[in-house]
Amino acid sequence: MKSIILAAGKGTRMKSDFPKVMHKICEKPMINWVIDTASLVSEEVGVVLGHGIDKIKEIIPQNIKVFEQKEQLGTGHAVMQCGDFMKSDDFLVLYGDVPLISEKTLTELIKKHKEENNDATLITVNTENPYGYGRIIRNGTKVKIVEHKDADEEQLKIKEINSGIAVFKGGILHETLKLIRNDNVQGEYYLTDVFEKFEKTGILNIKDITEVTGVNDRVQLAMLEKKAREYINEKFMLSGVTIINPENTYISPDAKIGNDTVIYPDTYINGKTEIGKKCIIGPGTSITECIIGDGAKILKSECENSEIKSNASVGPWSRIRPGSSIGENVKIGNFVETKKTKIAKNSKAQHLTYLGDATIGENVNIGAGTITCNYDGKNKFKTSIGDESFVGSNSSLVAPVNIGKKSLIAAGSVITKDVPDYSLAFGRAKQVVKEDKYRK
Repeated sequence: MKSIILAAGKGTRMKSDFPKVMHKICEKPMINWVIDTASLVSEEVGVVLGHGIDKIKEIIPQNIKVFEQKEQLGTGHAVMQCGDFMKSDDFLVLYGDVPLISEKTLTELIKKHKEENNDATLITVNTENPYGYGRIIRNGTKVKIVEHKDADEEQLKIKEINSGIAVFKGGILHETLKLIRNDNVQGEYYLTDVFEKFEKTGILNIKDITEVTGVNDRVQLAMLEKKAREYINEKFMLSGVTIINPENTYISPDAKIGNDTVIYPDTYINGKTEIGKKCIIGPGTSITECIIGDGAKILKSECENSEIKSNASVGPWSRIRPGSSIGENVKIGNFVETKKTKIAKNSKAQHLTYLGDATIGENVNIGAGTITCNYDGKNKFKTSIGDESFVGSNSSLVAPVNIGKKSLIAAGSVITKDVPDYSLAFGRAKQVVKEDKYRK
């Protein structure tokens, strides 16, 4: 089985500098929705690109075959660009701006196609408002598709419409495409014209029109965004995740979440984030491309491209920047920021702290207001803090610097030199008191 995704159009109604299929649903480009679904049912996947081809190549997987349609002369012409690629036992045609077609529906379509030994098998749907869609005309095993603008009064009454998504016998499609003509008002080659030339066309009529709804403008984009979020949240809730307010929770289609995790409102889970079991996430939280262990708690915080291990707690109002690793049972409190920092288990930084380019051992206490001064204006330097050390409040650790294990940094210190194990370090000026200075 091979699949081809037609995605050559500009999408002028989007009024955008970007090709239509690059616009995102749930932070994922539409064309990547279709590629991912096609990859579940196909051995090979190709795309036909035209407008913005170089931009689209940058966002699709490298193993996807790319065919170029230099002139947009219709869907039939687009498939013609695939050449010998379509010469397979079965050849599935999809559309880059129809993102919510499901694996389940495509599997049913392919199964029906094989069992009935059809020349082609087409997805259709019934709708009370078929305006603008091609109508399905059945005649035994033969099917004809009449475009809305070409339909007569009786044909316009038909409620069954063409989705455009179909699976073909590849060799038959390859030969039949040679027979279609472009003698129409648009001067285009329509893929729909091949069906009336087949001897046997099957039909899979589905119930949910959303699966085959295309995007032509940003209103439709927002509509499908809403539907996609409903599908995603429903899937997670049915798998054992509690979502307090699904209408105000935004989860990537590529995320993974363990059962008995609770997600509070105004939470954004983006990219290929993986969240374990029995976690508490949100409210007011954004997580992007993170791995989060079982039992972790993240409250009113932002986490990106980092790992947060089991039973760690983050927040409120914390920021875990890329490259951080928050160990088991670690506590990251309010207004704490980490960047490329590894914190070992049972350590804590509870308040008002910046930890950048640092390695922090086990059972370390970082006092409020501590800063690792990792940047000198040109270069970044690293800080290391050993196991069971205690860093007093309002300390500045000027990197590069190493604090030994079981050492103590006095509050208010500026540390510029390494501190050995089991040591007490001060780094502050002598206090001077001038009595009655301000009385005078």
